[in-house]
Amino acid sequence: MNTPLSTEQRLDRLARDDKWYLSAGDGILWAPAFPVWLHAPGFWDEAHVYYHPFAPLFSVAVVDCHGHERPLKQVSRRWRPDRLLCRYQVDNGAILVETREAIGRGRFSSTWTVERGADGSGTDLHLVAYTAQQGDQVTDAIKIGGSGVRWRRVLADRREQKMKIDATLSVDMPGTNRAATGVRIAAVRSEGSALQPQWRFTPFPERWEPGRGIREEVRLEGISNAGLVYAALDVSIGDLSSLASNLVRFVIELLPVEEAYQLHPSCTIASATRGWGAFLDSFPTFRCSDPYLEKYYDYRLYGLRLCRLEGGAGNVAHPAIAEGISYFHVPITYSGQCHMFEMRWSANPDVAHGTLLNFIDNQKADGSFHGRIYTNHLIGTDFYLASWGDAVLAVDALHPDDAYLRRVYDGLKRHARWMDSSRDVDGSGMYDVINHFETGQEYMSRYQAVNPKADLDGWKDSTKLKAIDATVYAYLLHLAMVRIAERLNTGDAAEWRARTDRVGRAILDRMWNERTGMFSDVDPKTGRTTDVEAAVCFYPMLTDLLTENHLARMLDRLTDAQAFGTPFPAPSSSVSDPLFNADAEWKGRRHVCPWNGRVWPMTNSHIIDGLIRQWRRRDVRAGEGSPRFRAGRLAGEMLTRFVRMMYHDGKIERPNCYEHYNPNTGHACEYRGIDDYQHSWVADLLLRGVAGINPGRNGRTISVTIDPIPMPADAADAAVEQVRIAGHTLAVHRGATGTFELAHRGRVHRSTLGTPLTVDLE
Repeated sequence: MNTPLSTEQRLDRLARDDKWYLSAGDGILWAPAFPVWLHAPGFWDEAHVYYHPFAPLFSVAVVDCHGHERPLKQVSRRWRPDRLLCRYQVDNGAILVETREAIGRGRFSSTWTVERGADGSGTDLHLVAYTAQQGDQVTDAIKIGGSGVRWRRVLADRREQKMKIDATLSVDMPGTNRAATGVRIAAVRSEGSALQPQWRFTPFPERWEPGRGIREEVRLEGISNAGLVYAALDVSIGDLSSLASNLVRFVIELLPVEEAYQLHPSCTIASATRGWGAFLDSFPTFRCSDPYLEKYYDYRLYGLRLCRLEGGAGNVAHPAIAEGISYFHVPITYSGQCHMFEMRWSANPDVAHGTLLNFIDNQKADGSFHGRIYTNHLIGTDFYLASWGDAVLAVDALHPDDAYLRRVYDGLKRHARWMDSSRDVDGSGMYDVINHFETGQEYMSRYQAVNPKADLDGWKDSTKLKAIDATVYAYLLHLAMVRIAERLNTGDAAEWRARTDRVGRAILDRMWNERTGMFSDVDPKTGRTTDVEAAVCFYPMLTDLLTENHLARMLDRLTDAQAFGTPFPAPSSSVSDPLFNADAEWKGRRHVCPWNGRVWPMTNSHIIDGLIRQWRRRDVRAGEGSPRFRAGRLAGEMLTRFVRMMYHDGKIERPNCYEHYNPNTGHACEYRGIDDYQHSWVADLLLRGVAGINPGRNGRTISVTIDPIPMPADAADAAVEQVRIAGHTLAVHRGATGTFELAHRGRVHRSTLGTPLTVDLE
């Protein structure tokens, strides 16, 4: 097993040639889903200001003293989370290096230096940063001042809601005494042309003054605003070799006009890498003899910061994690639980806490939550189910905070009562889903079983189904209310306990299907189980309700090749389902989000988490053939295959996280263009499963139980350090021989696999 790595080493280990996403973790990122111009200097493909697309940003050209472009051929591109390093060959053989970075507060930089210069022929050259903006979207005249140019754009999101953005393109020359006061700036309005980063298409070659550079003027007249507005910054650099000591950095800033939507992080250009280091260092370190598991842990941390939202902007007042890039770059309820499970391991609980606070701050009058929280509006936010109660208790286990629990208690209470009054109208203890989108799991047989037109009805509330996932979430929410009420002495714990018992009885008595050996949705018209086998039918493993008989039958289905035991587990629908399809097709057409057979990291997270919980409920005197021991062993096997699935072609240098995968080949839905989708929890499973770290309470005392799950032989050795629990720091080492140890306050506690170790921390 490797020794601990430095921040630079951890970032270098994630480096690769086929990636480009850049973010400072503030909510404004450059992560074009289908980029066209990665080979061109600068940032021509779209950025997103929150979820509003902005394109193009700018490109850069090398121009001689007569205004003729010196062509740049990109010869290599190397990405790591904090930068994209691009090398270009000039026609005379010189090699220029461009470093692209996201540097915070909506700023993206392109820094230029020389790797290999050329003699003589490269004298009196210019670096020119230029942009082309849609003329009818530039609402104010371009403003020029100092070393930059500013213009205003109006962006529209998918709901056609507008946000005004001030964009500023500027230049500076760090590391030199030369100020950027010699920059020549120009802007010209033009009828439309190809919107491409091609110097020859701009007006500037014809407006070049030999020996001086771009003609300094602003011409924004014309008979209409249609077409393009070009702007450029021209910097004379002399010979290319001068870039060895005189860096040139172009920076574009995308700043919402309204102060309520602006970000104010403390990130600066110099601290871009340090920002990534600080984020990584706030989490425990994870080392493992399985290199795929070890690397994926850091990759998951990268994905979380990529999608981090700074907070303090409009409706998103608290830091949080967005579900993904592009229009998914907003807080979404369905993935909120995932982010709380993951971010709770950070030494700073602000994001884990803020995830729920954003939804409570914007809670609807009836107690329901918006499905999405847009920065500047709450139109068309939809609704998604989520396991809020479970997530709150998970965060509290690492960061116990009565003040936070008091802060969220009323909102959770209103939400639980809304669930009871609107989704359990008949008092059955089973909770309704009313369209196939609100589970986040559209296009599958479970909805067709009660409404043959469910797939055609879309968001219409026409598909009433007593859903096993909704009911499990309700059970866990009510159980959390019991524990929080007891902790805070609110006086209503007995009420919540009665509701919890009612839901638990309904799951056991009404939703267990003896024929299939699984839990099931229930048709409200008949009161009978639908018999549809879906991955959500395993969600009751997350509860404390299952008998060993329940678990044994469920494990049989989970491992059956004719059910859920596919090479890459577990498919969202059983292989035996008549509508099962591994190729993302629904009724003959490929869909972007089908749930009739694809492997979704979201459901795998639920299932593996449930297996880990069942392992922890075992009788330690039982043999290895007992159902709960089998659950632990299967958790280790599934976790290993699950993580390996999220590497392109099994190549360790190419981890990914897409929405869904082929259960037979492991092929990701690359056609969606949405990588690094934060729709699951993996780091949490590695820390709780492989290392066995389970924070909790022993009475009112903060404690931790170490109980690692059985792992395949090549993943049996692991070490986790810098684990912070309630102000305590501890380390766990798991040995390949079946022993493990906990180090805390200078003492080392030891045990063996299968025998849990509980230590009071205070």
